This record gives sequence, structure tokens and C-alpha cells, in this order.
Amino acid sequence: MPNYILNRLGQSAVVLVLVSLIGFMVLNLAPGGPMSQFALNPGMSQAELDRIAEQLGLKRPLLVQYIDWFSHLFVGDWGHSFRDGRPVLSVIAGHLPATLLLMGTSTLLSIVIGTWVGVLGAVRRYSVFDTLATVGAMVALSIPTFWFGLVAIFFFSLHLGWLPAGNMYTIGDQSLGDYAIHLVLPVLVLALVNVAIWSRYMRSATLDVIDQDFVRTARAKGVPYRRVLTHHVIRNALLPMITLAGLQIPTILGGALVTETVFTWPGMGRLFLDSLGYSDYPVIMGILMFSAVLVLLGNLLADLLIGVADPRVRLA
Repeated sequence: MPNYILNRLGQSAVVLVLVSLIGFMVLNLAPGGPMSQFALNPGMSQAELDRIAEQLGLKRPLLVQYIDWFSHLFVGDWGHSFRDGRPVLSVIAGHLPATLLLMGTSTLLSIVIGTWVGVLGAVRRYSVFDTLATVGAMVALSIPTFWFGLVAIFFFSLHLGWLPAGNMYTIGDQSLGDYAIHLVLPVLVLALVNVAIWSRYMRSATLDVIDQDFVRTARAKGVPYRRVLTHHVIRNALLPMITLAGLQIPTILGGALVTETVFTWPGMGRLFLDSLGYSDYPVIMGILMFSAVLVLLGNLLADLLIGVADPRVRLA
């Protein structure tokens, strides 16, 4: 196990270098750039533009910029925002809790409901419930997130007035209940698609297990069906779900991008879009590296959990 972890960490380090190099080069070679924001000011002279570019370190060769930026990553210096001069890590840390709250709540709700719907659909395959769950999942996967978010705002906020239309809290009232009521709509929108995904995967995994010989043997021995379902079927069906959960970790950032924009939620997704609009390359690269680390850690964690949960898997 230790050798496996060290090997995977070494592979991850190589992947991070490649991701950072490709991302840095593509971002800096794209049209526009940080100086385009200053060039829009008609009162800005070329000399002033050159001075700002020199201060930002943009006059140096691109490879030199990359080496300097990448070497500082290991000492915790991820650069400073072009927009307000704040450290990138501080900017990310200021927006990360909002996204963790939103995505954590949505993911937990999706796993619980999606697992229950998937297992029940597999146990009662081709029943009315299974048919409705299948149709509902297909509809949910077909609805664009931004469209569903706008419809939810129109119906529950503007038409009925039950829930706030956006933001994380009400100014002057940052109580737990206020946070909770602001969470309802964005969590509902995010959970819609995730429940559909989890339920379809869980139904398929349960159907693969429920017809196995060891399940039929347990039933033949007189083991109660509920015990067979909980101790044999669901336990084994959850193994591929561990891999899916590992792949879902990066959606903490990406999955909330559209939803945070629609609901003006001050998280990582909205920060990424704002940084793109301002060509704030240090922040964009910081979010890219943070996402890459989440992807690699999620996959490693999923593999380790499968090795622990399934004795047949040997990690070497």
C-alpha cells in the first residue's frame, strides 16, 4: 500500500507539471490579456501601459514567467491578483467556503436520494416507480442547469415569494436560518442533475449484483430478503459508486459554476468567471491548479477506498 501511494503521488506530480505548463501557455497565448483592461482607458498612454506591464512581470519571456510562477508554488506563493493585488491563495480561501457549503449540501443530498431511488428502482424493476424514476432522470439530465435555475427563481421567488432569488445571505441577517433558506434554491438546482446521475448508476450497479449466485444462495438459505439486500446487494453495489464519488469531487468547483452565476452565489465558480472577465491570470491559474489537485486526490482516494472495501482488490 505505501509503495502504491508513493507511486501514485509521483505520477500525480508529473500530471500537475503538465497541467500547469499547458494551462499557463494556453492562457497567456489567448487573445486579449491583462493589459487589455488598461488599454480600454483612453487616458492611458503607451508609456504608462509599458510601466504597468513591467510591474506585473508581463515583459519577460513567457517561459521565464512560467518557471518563476511554478517555482513559487512550492513555497505557498501562488502570485497576486492582477485585479486588486491580493494573494491568490487568500482570494481562493475567501470564496472556497461558500462553494464547499453549496456543493457539500447538494452532493450529500444527491447521494442519499439517488442511492435510495436507484436501489428501489432495481428491486422493483419495470414497475411504475422504476418507470417514473427512469423518465424523471432522463428529463433532469436533459434540462440545462441555467434554465432550471431561472425557472426556479421565477416560480419560487418572484411568483410565490417563498425563497430568496440569490446571494448567500441577507445583509444584516447572517443567521443560520438565513443561510439555510438561501441554500434551498441553488441546492435544489444542483441536486436535480446529480440525483439523476446517482440513481441511474446505482440502479445499474444493483441490477448487476442482485442476479449474482451468492445472492441467490443467500436467499436459498432462508436469509431474510431485507438482510440480503442491505448486507449483500447494496454493499457490493456501492463499490463502483466509490469510484463515481471520487470523480465527483472536482465538481465542487466546476459543477457550481453556472449555478453560482445564476444565483449570484459568492463561490469558486463565480470567482472563476469574474477572473476570466478581468483576465486575472494568477487567480485563474490558481483555480486550475486547485481543481487539478482535487481531481488527482479524488481518484487516489477512490482507489484506496475500493482497496479497503473490496478484499479482492490488491493495490501494488
